[in-house]
Amino acid sequence: MQNAPDRAAHIERIAALNDTLRANITKPTGLDRIVMTAGIAGGIGDVTTWSGWRKRAELLRTVRDFDAFSPDSPERDFGRFEWQEAVCYFKIDYYDPSLEWGSANPADPAVTARVLTIMWAYEY
Repeated sequence: MQNAPDRAAHIERIAALNDTLRANITKPTGLDRIVMTAGIAGGIGDVTTWSGWRKRAELLRTVRDFDAFSPDSPERDFGRFEWQEAVCYFKIDYYDPSLEWGSANPADPAVTARVLTIMWAYEY
């Protein structure tokens, strides 16, 4: 079992990696991915049109800039926000590189694929 300072450092490392993922939301690096539910994609519409492109850019910017984390999210892996006059969430999950299992160590980007999912609240 980790002692408190080691555990705090581990959690802060995970949080920093999550912050980096959000900061690079339009170009995730390494094993990381950004996904949207079908519901969110439907709310965006056709991204080849100006309207759809603008909606997607606005949504990604909102998630990228999010900083209103609650105390029960020390890893900064979950956010609640409003978009298109509705409540949305984003959630970051940690997988192994094959995306089959959970990551053995979410603090190590070499063995962790971060998947940030953006969804309507009712889809959670």
